[in-house]
Amino acid sequence: MQKCGLFFTTYHSEDQLFPSKFQKTCLGLFMAAMLIAPQVLDFYYISVMNLIMIAVIGAVSLNLLTGVCGQMSLGHGAFVGVGAYGCAVLASKGLPFMPCLIGGGAMAAIAGMIFGIPSLRLKGIYLAISTLAAQLILEYVFLHWTAFTGGANGMPVDSPSMFGFQFDSDEKMFYLIFAITTLCVLGVTNIVRSRSGRAFVAIRDFYQSAENVGINLFRYKLQAFATSSFMAGIAGGLWAYYTMYITPEQFSIGLSISYLAMIIIGGMGSVLGSIFGAVFITLLPEVLNIATSLLATIAPDASAMTAPLKEGVFGLALVLFLIFEPEGLVRKWKLIKAYWKLYPFAY
Repeated sequence: MQKCGLFFTTYHSEDQLFPSKFQKTCLGLFMAAMLIAPQVLDFYYISVMNLIMIAVIGAVSLNLLTGVCGQMSLGHGAFVGVGAYGCAVLASKGLPFMPCLIGGGAMAAIAGMIFGIPSLRLKGIYLAISTLAAQLILEYVFLHWTAFTGGANGMPVDSPSMFGFQFDSDEKMFYLIFAITTLCVLGVTNIVRSRSGRAFVAIRDFYQSAENVGINLFRYKLQAFATSSFMAGIAGGLWAYYTMYITPEQFSIGLSISYLAMIIIGGMGSVLGSIFGAVFITLLPEVLNIATSLLATIAPDASAMTAPLKEGVFGLALVLFLIFEPEGLVRKWKLIKAYWKLYPFAY
């Protein structure tokens, strides 16, 4: 008799990240494809994939704070900037790549904890305004603390090196960014499955009940801010090393809004949804650029009129998506999986 579906006889087997052989096979094929990709794709596609992976780290870290723990943040872009500048300053002192990256993440974690202190008394829109204030304060610091950040002139960053190997090309940076992105995604996934993750969810769902059962709200909220900001700092450090030059304009409120859009479009509280959202938000401007370029070859006059509308088209796409799929891309993915699990039956 052939078994149908997944059957578990122990809690350990049920708690696996990839419980079925099919999932493990798909993961292996995906990892193999990612390892081969830099060898078969051209410069443009590799650079876009690098930007997507850095965005994935930022989106996953924000979803841990906002989607899992329920703490709204409009200052995530600034924490990414703290990590980028911290990493750049440490690199200018001659420190190796990994200490610089971890040091930048630690600086961002400290900043996140400081600005996360009001989360004990503030909730919802009030906490969002508090984190918006953090964004504005840190933007001011990036621009005016010239001894540390270089001010409006920005800071150069040399390409990273490890064990004598120089990551001085997009192809080499791809493997480095992919490895760190994989570790960050797995790390957040395991945090969500841990005791701290369950405490985050309890605080998000109903903080008074969480406090009544013995959860220390202040401790776990600060932990969520610190962990999220640390990974945001990692994303900022990778961004600094990849672009090799950072300026305050790169970490404006627009970046914070972009990260918030990623987790809303992808799916709040879902690690996979964060990945979907990061891919969507990063690729949409590229698709609009390609469409505008194609239109320029067909009708140059019309393209001159539509080029300024790219930002409007971008915003309209987000609004329409939120109207017709408010639970995010991850829900659509679940529906697709459910359909093929039940196929050819309708229920």
